Amino acid sequence: MSNLSAIELKAFVPARDFALSKQFYQDLGFVMPWSDDSLAYLHHGSCSFMLQNFYVRDLAENLMMHLLVEDLGAWWDKVNAQDLAGRYGVRLIPPQDQPWKMRDFVLLDPSGVLWRIGQDLE
Repeated sequence: MSNLSAIELKAFVPARDFALSKQFYQDLGFVMPWSDDSLAYLHHGSCSFMLQNFYVRDLAENLMMHLLVEDLGAWWDKVNAQDLAGRYGVRLIPPQDQPWKMRDFVLLDPSGVLWRIGQDLE
């Protein structure tokens, strides 16, 4: 029997304005332990992605990320308290129960990448 264990799957997320996007994600609560001129490694706990200094509109506006959290209300409060939508000129859609047994809200990043931040419904 072989050991074909996977350790991690990491998405590469495009950024139209690399500096602005790095700040947006840090304001959202991600930590950026490493960055150079073309890539930034961002994580929140064990969830991570690579932000890239690369932008193609069709890619960015058709990319969807999903972040599963324990306390959706706390995340919603943080996004509103920081006024991320107003400060970055991005769309924010309030929490809704979804047919896939989750409650989530939608936040678009400054490049148009759609994030669903959600919590499992009991």
